[in-house]
Amino acid sequence: MTVGTAQGSGRGWLLPYLGAALIWGCSFLFIKVGLEALSPIHVAFGRQALGAATLLILAAVTRVRLPRDRRTWAHLFVVGLLLNSVPSTLFALGETHISSVVAGIINAVTPLTTILVMFLAFRSDRATAATIAGILLGFAGILVVVGIWNGVGSNEALGVLACLGAVVCYGMGFPYIRRYLAPRGERPLALAAGQITLAALQLLPFALLDPAPTGELTPRVLGAMLALGALGTGIAYVWNFQVIERAGATMASTVTYLTPLVAIAVGVSLLGEALTLNEPLGGLVVLLGVALAQGRLALPARTAPA
Repeated sequence: MTVGTAQGSGRGWLLPYLGAALIWGCSFLFIKVGLEALSPIHVAFGRQALGAATLLILAAVTRVRLPRDRRTWAHLFVVGLLLNSVPSTLFALGETHISSVVAGIINAVTPLTTILVMFLAFRSDRATAATIAGILLGFAGILVVVGIWNGVGSNEALGVLACLGAVVCYGMGFPYIRRYLAPRGERPLALAAGQITLAALQLLPFALLDPAPTGELTPRVLGAMLALGALGTGIAYVWNFQVIERAGATMASTVTYLTPLVAIAVGVSLLGEALTLNEPLGGLVVLLGVALAQGRLALPARTAPA
């Protein structure tokens, strides 16, 4: 299906698009609930293991063959580190110190770190004034989110830095896929299943060494982990692939604008997290920075002197 046809029909891509935005926006709530009984490493491992199981089942049902080339698996190992095992651990660690709302807003910086890595490491695009301004504006928005003028406690600072570390990993992972995996012609579901399976294996030794759960594994905790893994790290990947196929990568990337809104809504309404004015205001600044860096907004044009 062409991009124009998909966008014209609406239903072809809109439902999976909204579904992915909802699930990924709720992921920060699921992490917070999982941390009620599990350590950050167990939350991260459980997320990857459940996601891998879901995608492997889907691959088997749809008869999608996993990659066979060793070099592809080597690249998937790196991508599993950058997009799954390390950032999922860092987000879980971060949420032991900050709210799911703040974590969700920080996640919106991902497109900016991706653009920054593309410029610095891969030299694939030319940095324009709008891009640089967008990156600076986006990171300034994070300072507004944490209320930097009031000072930041050591615990909160650790949480913010952990989440920023996660989005830096994302920023390295996406360009890596673009350069080393996209040209190999593998099916997206095959790559995702292999990637997340490797991420689960990467975290397995640490999960085995980590102490037993710190709290009771209630239905609430188990349900959150199942949703986080099977939906957030499983089904949502498939939905995102459908949006890319039916409406294009540009449309799929705009999910970034919805996930922080969902994170704020569910964090406040379902977890009862406090919301201060600077958090949504800073989130808006972040999104404006992303839009500017991605070329969705333009800097004011200079007028020639009379």
